[in-house]
Amino acid sequence: MIKVAVVGSAGRMGAEVCAAVGATQDLSLVATVDLDDSLDTVASADVVVDFATPDTALDRLHHYMNAGVHAVIGTTGFTDERLAEVRQMFSKSPGIGVMIVPNFSIGAVLMMRFAKQAAPYFESVEVIEMHHPEKLDAPSGTARLTADLITEARREAGVAAGNDATVAHDMAARGSKIGDVSVHSVRLRGLTAHQEVLLGNVGELLSIRHDSLDRASFMPGVLLAIREVAERPGLTIGLDPLLPL
Repeated sequence: MIKVAVVGSAGRMGAEVCAAVGATQDLSLVATVDLDDSLDTVASADVVVDFATPDTALDRLHHYMNAGVHAVIGTTGFTDERLAEVRQMFSKSPGIGVMIVPNFSIGAVLMMRFAKQAAPYFESVEVIEMHHPEKLDAPSGTARLTADLITEARREAGVAAGNDATVAHDMAARGSKIGDVSVHSVRLRGLTAHQEVLLGNVGELLSIRHDSLDRASFMPGVLLAIREVAERPGLTIGLDPLLPL
């Protein structure tokens, strides 16, 4: 039995995680933490799942590490610089694992993998990510990771960035540049979590799209991470390493 604590338990994702953990036979929900609650209760857990606000995420990670609790992080806003800080932090506690997961949907992981495989074969690649207007970060962590994977794959294959002759003064209309990829963010009522990768050559277009229509779609990935994080000391980014792809 794996003992689980959920931080951000009153939020939409946190409440869904609590319900998903409660419905299993091999996991036990031993602590829930939300605003103004003490983090000390997570020490009773083997694994903490954190979907709380990003502004104090690093402080919370310090707390989990010092408590000797493995961590599964769904909090947004981890830049490359912050990830490097987390990697350095957990290198001092080699027995503790932390997983920072931009997207817990298995379908989204596959979408990113397929985009990485396809990217070297196309001249142009762009990403459009679409979320509900309560999302705090833009571009999304999924879009950032997708762009990084695409850029890495294209550079390893010796493929140059696609041509873009835009000369307009307001380059913000071309999206945020992450690596070699333009990423566009939409925030719209009615959306949950959606991403489309557009790949183009002369005379052809490939579209790879994933849609999460309900937060329940993230729960298999969350439960997988909870069960596996203890076997992966240090920092793991994303669910890819847990899937036999």
